[in-house]
Amino acid sequence: MLSEQEDAQVQQCDVLVIGGGPGGSTIATMLARQGRQVVVLEKDHHPRFHIGESLLPGNGELFDRLGVREAVDRIGMPKYGIEFVPPDLPYNSVVEFGDGLDPSKGEAWQVRRSELDELLFRHAQREGAVALEGARVREVDFDAEGATVRAVLDDGSRRTWRTRFVVDASGRDTLLANKLKAKNKNPKHNSTAIFGHFRNARRLEGRQEGHITICWFEHGWFWFIPLADGTTSVGAVCWSYYLKGRDKPMKDFFFDTIALVPLLEERLKDAELVDDMVHATGNFSYAATHATGERYLMVGDAFTFIDPMFSTGVYLAMRSALEGAEVVAAALDRPAELPAVRARYEKMMRKVPGKYSWFIYRVTNPTIRDMFMHPRNVFNIKRGLLSLLAADLAPKPGFARSVFMFKLVYYFISVTNWRRTYAGWRRRGLNAADHGPLRGETVMKAE
Repeated sequence: MLSEQEDAQVQQCDVLVIGGGPGGSTIATMLARQGRQVVVLEKDHHPRFHIGESLLPGNGELFDRLGVREAVDRIGMPKYGIEFVPPDLPYNSVVEFGDGLDPSKGEAWQVRRSELDELLFRHAQREGAVALEGARVREVDFDAEGATVRAVLDDGSRRTWRTRFVVDASGRDTLLANKLKAKNKNPKHNSTAIFGHFRNARRLEGRQEGHITICWFEHGWFWFIPLADGTTSVGAVCWSYYLKGRDKPMKDFFFDTIALVPLLEERLKDAELVDDMVHATGNFSYAATHATGERYLMVGDAFTFIDPMFSTGVYLAMRSALEGAEVVAAALDRPAELPAVRARYEKMMRKVPGKYSWFIYRVTNPTIRDMFMHPRNVFNIKRGLLSLLAADLAPKPGFARSVFMFKLVYYFISVTNWRRTYAGWRRRGLNAADHGPLRGETVMKAE
């Protein structure tokens, strides 16, 4: 219940969005275009640091719907494909999205997230959303008519809103999932990450300069992401035991980890760590039990997060936001349709991440690593895989069959090499075990 003093100061809106990242800004834009009163509360100030800089061709159609593709072109490094680097072979494998089932889906971007997120946030403001920075949501209380949302501003003042609907786009803060006790850690995937940005890293040349490089190593995998401003994002996604077992300052530990991959060490031998900063984070993979309620909706990482190997973070956040706008519209305008619309959204929020999770859970297995390193188009599986990696929103006919055949070939090779497969699965099970909390989780400066 609101106090009399608070009731006199409360502000009204149709939809309150918690979080001003790609998901929150996207759904705010779409709802503002519907003529709704939309308020976005972002706890930080743009531009603010965020990891997840590699985008997918599928993002292009989402940017088109928002009307920001040209702006993204101006800040992004063109990305046409992926370089895979194995730990035990003398050669690399390079694939391009344009070799998928739809050659027009052949280009994506590498971006500084601080720039992309601010671009989308300011765009939502121009489209009519009231978007506030430095506003941290502290309480969300639901009732039969909507919700009361209380936030604290940077100056310590408190603000209260009455809203008909709440969108949780709080990312890995998972505000509503935590409030509702609906967040579950993924027992199949227990990863941590350590990362930093470098100047003067040696990159691939020509058209391949913007490719993301994926390097496997004993304890996980590395990303190498070239950015348009000349810096390069480098990070290791590790089994949690590895980072939790460090016995030296974070910066030294990071460079020791880089030294485990000779190709990376060579590309970074003349490079300089930007601002002497190393970052670390843990508990990478989780999902909530549900994504919607009568008066709320979760988008992107506020609902689920999977391993970032296939660069799906921004894509899933924006896609769920675009489709989530229909859930909000049904809740506010067509309540009789809401159960069916919610069911479709819930299905989508599990189905799309699930397409990638199948590969992520197996990507350290020697069989699937060999298939990535030797991509053949038998049964059209290479083209189907590349369409999946491109996040093709409307794949050509034959896509489902191609992905099915990829899995069938994987299972066949796994069975015929069952000792290797069993050893891989056993090692993964041991590595994925929970080894306790990560020391110093969040952002850490190099020691």
